[in-house]
Amino acid sequence: MAIEKCREYFRKFNMEDRILEFDVSSATVELAASAVGCEPERIAKTMSFKVEEKPVLIVMAGDARIDNGKYKGTFHTKAKMLSPEEVEERIGHAVGGVCPFGIQEDVTVYLDESLKRFETVFPACGSSNSAIELTIDELEQYSDFEGWIDVCKNWQ
Repeated sequence: MAIEKCREYFRKFNMEDRILEFDVSSATVELAASAVGCEPERIAKTMSFKVEEKPVLIVMAGDARIDNGKYKGTFHTKAKMLSPEEVEERIGHAVGGVCPFGIQEDVTVYLDESLKRFETVFPACGSSNSAIELTIDELEQYSDFEGWIDVCKNWQ
């Protein structure tokens, strides 16, 4: 199970006990915000894309949306999301639980600027009923991210 991959990943940092598991689904921003008890924008949703046939994750605020022009300016290609089957195979987590922790080694992770306005955010932890509260510094540290990017709209 993918949540076990996340638990194992965070065990290396003695943080596995910080993973939250819910009796309800947290598979969408709205459901996650309800389960966690926070504003939807503080849910750090992770979207899966394909850039030159390589898997890329972009972690963004819950109220942010991909801006196709900014995306193309950053990656020099149109935004192409992975199919649900590709997500599970190429990333290591199923849609609804995708996160930048415990993922396949060839996946590149980016964090979107839309997250920087928060002290803490709640990314999923590999399942459709999990999350972890992280500071932005912790998100940087534990996501093994490539860099900050600005590819979103509707959050300013």
